[in-house]
Amino acid sequence: MMSTVVWGTGNVGRAAIRAVEAHPDLSLAAVVVHSPDKVGRDAGQLAGLGRDLGVTATDDPAAVLATRPRAVVYAASGDLRPDDALADVVRAVRAGAVVVTPSLYALYDQQGAPPELREHMLAAVAEGGGSLFASGIDPGWGNDVLPLLLSGLGSVVDAIRCQEIFDYSGYDRPDAVRDMVGMGRPMDYEPPMIAPTVPSMVWGGQVRLMARALGVTLEEIREVVERRPLDRTVSTAGMGVFEAGTQGAVRFEVQGVVEGVPRIVIEHVTRIHSSCAPDWPLPPDGGDGAHRVIVEGRPRIEVTIEATDEGGSRSAGGNATAAGRLVNAIGWLAAAPPGLYDALDVPLRPATGRLGRKNP
Repeated sequence: MMSTVVWGTGNVGRAAIRAVEAHPDLSLAAVVVHSPDKVGRDAGQLAGLGRDLGVTATDDPAAVLATRPRAVVYAASGDLRPDDALADVVRAVRAGAVVVTPSLYALYDQQGAPPELREHMLAAVAEGGGSLFASGIDPGWGNDVLPLLLSGLGSVVDAIRCQEIFDYSGYDRPDAVRDMVGMGRPMDYEPPMIAPTVPSMVWGGQVRLMARALGVTLEEIREVVERRPLDRTVSTAGMGVFEAGTQGAVRFEVQGVVEGVPRIVIEHVTRIHSSCAPDWPLPPDGGDGAHRVIVEGRPRIEVTIEATDEGGSRSAGGNATAAGRLVNAIGWLAAAPPGLYDALDVPLRPATGRLGRKNP
């Protein structure tokens, strides 16, 4: 059993605890938290399992890393604290751990990462003997392994489009929804998530990763952003009231351009209520979320995935699949030489030993 630490217990961290607990080859060794309210609480309760796991949360990462865990799932947010997240991950890699994380956008395509960042991480690998694999929460597999798998099923590929379509009214991060995404803010407010160059910073690595796998050269990466106001005031169960005239939906694309044409596109369609921008893409059943990959070519291939968790939430389901991709990669990474890895290196592994096991 590989001793595994989960660092962070937010939307992804909760799912990561459940994934580690369910994995036959992993043992939950510690849980690291930031909030004083979570210190001393049992991991099972933090993860919503409704039972204790015998592991209590701590806010002392140095003590945890001193035990030399084999793996660390770094699930703490890097949105508003990128430098701190990087420093945390470097500490864990220097401690000799296999680290998997969604928090370092620039390393989704580790070969195309900024040279200074890549050299910094490689120095940590050389010093401590750890490894790093970064993959997204939107989710990463929807912007790398799934579209690339589907591309191999056809004879001609004209373009690939990866979509995340979500109603954010149930998303358990009001600060991100209102402040970063701009929902409920005046239309002259500039949401940080869609500020110029930010979408490319976050999702451009996945576009470059797919281009590298497909053997094409990108001329540029473009950003296209569109916002819509609410035409009426709406009340949500999770985040309260959003006034008419404020931002109710945002749609953006990160486009990889090949020979003047957007050939590789990552698109996000986000609403705070289904009544806003009804002409934009929606989940097939009208639910609160879906992930879709469209391969234009011959044949045309379209796959939509709707994952649910935590009482039927599709937002939680997407986070759970992102966490599962990361947690399930730990065994492969532990057997591989120390290094930096991305989705083209790390295979999507089957749930060996878990078929028919009781849901944790």
